[in-house]
Amino acid sequence: MTEQSVGLGTTVRAVRRARGLTLRALAAELGVSPGTMSAIENGKVAVTVGRLNEVSAVLGVPVADLVDPLSVPIAAPTPVGGPDWRTYPPLPLDPVLAATVDVFADTGYHGATMRLVAAAADLSVAGIYRYHRSKQRLLVALIDAWFDDLLWRIEAAAGSADSPGRAFAELVRVLVRGQVQRRELAFIVETELRSLDEPDRGRIGAIRRGVQRRFVDMAQAAVDAGEFGTEAPAAGARAVVSLCLAVPFRLDGEVPPAADVLADEYAALALAMMGAVVQ
Repeated sequence: MTEQSVGLGTTVRAVRRARGLTLRALAAELGVSPGTMSAIENGKVAVTVGRLNEVSAVLGVPVADLVDPLSVPIAAPTPVGGPDWRTYPPLPLDPVLAATVDVFADTGYHGATMRLVAAAADLSVAGIYRYHRSKQRLLVALIDAWFDDLLWRIEAAAGSADSPGRAFAELVRVLVRGQVQRRELAFIVETELRSLDEPDRGRIGAIRRGVQRRFVDMAQAAVDAGEFGTEAPAAGARAVVSLCLAVPFRLDGEVPPAADVLADEYAALALAMMGAVVQ
């Protein structure tokens, strides 16, 4: 494994996800197995010039941008959890969890097997179990990673605004950006929460309700400040959250729009729903 192959693989994964492609779909376009594609993304195999040109053509990215990660904006090395809550570098998932995102997005949790995950990660099944003891633990780890990333962004966004109404709009933007930038993971979270076993189901359910409560409290504060005219801030805030969480379903099968564009669209819609006095 070389430093260059690792950097190339990381960039290919980031661009693939930005294009809304699963690992399996990209592998099919290239005529290789999901295991081979996973090995490329994890920097475990050297990539020939011919293969690099094929990847470039399928992803619609110049070869130079794939070879040089710094030239690809979506792969900018901003630390996750860093000061800029508007940027979305790849989550620091281990190779098994990164492969699990692709498998779960492609087959669903119940259709996935540890053997499929192992193939996508280019590992043996026994190798998978050394790090993750069950398919359920993989799901829990992914959903925890999603909420860990979301929660700090919510607090940072709320703290960046100078009024409750503007903070509410920023909360909407954070939620929508996450649905676009981490589209596959967001889809898994929204479709597979019901697949969680206790006690994780109750624990994560409480975290999810806490996110909704943050929107409700901010909406009420905006009403109290005279910024929102709605007579039902709690119901309105819950409806806004539901609308934001449905973004992955709206984008199903489509090339995702620019995250900031969609975030602004939803923020404006949310403010209108809440009867905002000022935009």
